Amino acid sequence: MASAQAGQEIDRLIQVLAKLPGLGPRSARRAALALLKRRETLLEPLAQAMANAAAALKQCSACGNLDTADPCGLCRNPERENGVICVVEDVADLWALERAGVFRGRYHVLGGALSALDGVTPDRLNIGPLRERARGAGEIILAMNATVEGQTTSHYLLDLLEPLQVKVTRLALGVPVGGELDYLDEGTLSAAFKARREF
Repeated sequence: MASAQAGQEIDRLIQVLAKLPGLGPRSARRAALALLKRRETLLEPLAQAMANAAAALKQCSACGNLDTADPCGLCRNPERENGVICVVEDVADLWALERAGVFRGRYHVLGGALSALDGVTPDRLNIGPLRERARGAGEIILAMNATVEGQTTSHYLLDLLEPLQVKVTRLALGVPVGGELDYLDEGTLSAAFKARREF
């Protein structure tokens, strides 16, 4: 609860904000208060932007990216290299690589990583379409997070793709163990991407 004076709507706003990454209950209360104090210049435009994004949001049927069009802007871009596919766990990882500007090929978003503890099995990930896309590719880059789950997923995909005789590479180990791509700076991502090697 925010306080005894706050109405249900404000409490609900705080509860929703507290679910965002990096915001706990205290930070959510501060964010809610900042929004409420600047209702016309911040709260209302944010609410409208969020409603517009929610209404327009689509998942790309080709790669799994989030965009307002299907296929997404990256898949529609004719200047991107078709023969190289970079496999990432999540859309946040795709966006991190795009911010770094180190990759000009195609992407494939798995929607997570294999995890026996969390019940994430291969059938819950976007793996089937990857196998089909890999048939025409010259290289598959496994850009998994340097976590136990990321490495487990990489090895699973390597075994899956081996019969296709496609070149499979991974990011260099400059990505710290336990690190997630979305939290790395562009310099680290760029160096790791350029130093990728074959499995």
